[in-house]
Amino acid sequence: QVQLVESGGGSVQPGDSLTLSCEFSGGVFSRHAMAWFRQAPGKDREFVALISQTLTFTHYTDSVKGRFTISRDSAKNAVYLQMNSLKPDDSAVYYCATRGPYLPPTTWGHEYEHWGQGTQVTVSS
Repeated sequence: QVQLVESGGGSVQPGDSLTLSCEFSGGVFSRHAMAWFRQAPGKDREFVALISQTLTFTHYTDSVKGRFTISRDSAKNAVYLQMNSLKPDDSAVYYCATRGPYLPPTTWGHEYEHWGQGTQVTVSS
């Protein structure tokens, strides 16, 4: 059974940076596309970024383009979200997610089978 564990959240000021990590276990990491989603209080879950199995494809929601970078490390079975120039609107619980093996990445959260427990990011002055 695939398990995902996020870490790296915290409270920061506008303009600061954070790197979120997601550790993958229970499957063959290289077969799985990975994605980050977030959910702020009172709002729907929102797609943030995705990365394909082969590192050749990444995609971001418009609001984070140029500020966030998704990456993966096969040696560590982990996916990361580097977040720069953070804004108060970035405050949310961030979730790591993956679909079944070999399936392509998608921005639709309901198509993801496995989710982590989430890590809180708070951006406030």
